[in-house]
Amino acid sequence: MSLSEAVRAGASPEVLANTPLPAEFTAAHLRVEDENVFQGVEDRDVRKTLHVGPVPMPELAPDEVLIAVMASSINYNTVWSATFEPLSTFRFLKSYGKEGGWASRHDQPFHVLGSDAAGVIVRAGNGVRRWKTGDHVMVNAACVDDQEASVQADGMLSDHQLAWGFETNYGGLAHYCVARASQLIPKPAHLTWEEAATAPACAGTAYRMLVSDRGARMKQGDVVLIWGASGGLGAYAVQLVKNGGGVAVGVVGSEEKAKAARALGCDLVINRADIGIGDDLGDDPARVVEQGKALGRLIRQGVGEDPHIVFDHVGRSTFGISVFVVRRGGSVVTCGSSTGYQHQFDNRYLWMRLKRIIGSHVANLQEQVDTARLFTQGSIMPALTALYPLEEIGEATRLVQLNEHIGKVGVLCLADRPGLGVTDPELRARIGEDRLTALRAFAPDATPAG
Repeated sequence: MSLSEAVRAGASPEVLANTPLPAEFTAAHLRVEDENVFQGVEDRDVRKTLHVGPVPMPELAPDEVLIAVMASSINYNTVWSATFEPLSTFRFLKSYGKEGGWASRHDQPFHVLGSDAAGVIVRAGNGVRRWKTGDHVMVNAACVDDQEASVQADGMLSDHQLAWGFETNYGGLAHYCVARASQLIPKPAHLTWEEAATAPACAGTAYRMLVSDRGARMKQGDVVLIWGASGGLGAYAVQLVKNGGGVAVGVVGSEEKAKAARALGCDLVINRADIGIGDDLGDDPARVVEQGKALGRLIRQGVGEDPHIVFDHVGRSTFGISVFVVRRGGSVVTCGSSTGYQHQFDNRYLWMRLKRIIGSHVANLQEQVDTARLFTQGSIMPALTALYPLEEIGEATRLVQLNEHIGKVGVLCLADRPGLGVTDPELRARIGEDRLTALRAFAPDATPAG
């Protein structure tokens, strides 16, 4: 019996530990020879560069574990990687490899992608203390140097912090992945593999942005404007706002996404198309103010006051409006820029109205553990909608690239069917299957693994 077969069969830790590692494994990856394939091409279709096939098994560092990945999910950084924009991630791997030692393994002519994973530990380095073979885990996308002094205050302040599966190799969109012990989060026992795999990158990021003392520090009663409220980040942001006693105002791009945002609990949902907000808005200051005023009127009409917090990960097309529309003394918290990194805004609305911009990136390990606890309490539900097999990673990522998805797009890796991985069925029954799978109704028709 191979190691993959043993994992699928639920073999004991002893059997897993004594089953030989394969020399290579199946992974979604990029190839360095494709770096220039999109030169002069307007539509950088990720299906052209995402490959699924064998890659060699790396050696394990003392502080690392090898995880048999049962499921993963798509994050927007996979789109960036596969389009080689704003630059090739092979540059990240080469830079990391120059540090020498164990880091040199990452500089390869292939790049195994993926910043989410849920699976079973099948090997642990001799420096790993708190985890063992057979443990069910999720992986935090923040890969930090735990010997760095700043990490003792906040892991995200590490000068050597890297986005796992984006700035490092051997990420989660594969049958096996390599992670540091300091990235590991206990998997909530009531979740399936594919549900758990949607949690760390997006739910953890949203938690840090809104709830953590390093983010916007949301209070009860705060009005929170959430761009992309039906997407992966937005779906978790809405739930965190409602759990914290806040008022969730969601902005979405279609009526179907508006239905999803309402199902998540948004108090007010605004379709951006209804007020003419497009991806080119960031280049026109006059239109930013015009659309900001229109959005502000709709928010005040709907909930009675301006937002205390704006949750922005869209970037160029929304950021100027975010700064304009947040109330005097309010905060714009940002973790990304899917429509472009160069933001324009009128600074008068920032300094004269005493507003704040807060930069946020992923989450430290304690924030991730706190987020996982909310799942176990039944306070947060998985954002999974569409589900694809690893072999169709191109189609799954294309869905996100075109912004045609709702919630999170999951990927089955070693799991051969949905619904596996639940080790506490009683807790799942108490929380309720209908609540746990509510967003599945918004999956695109006939997604392959769903």
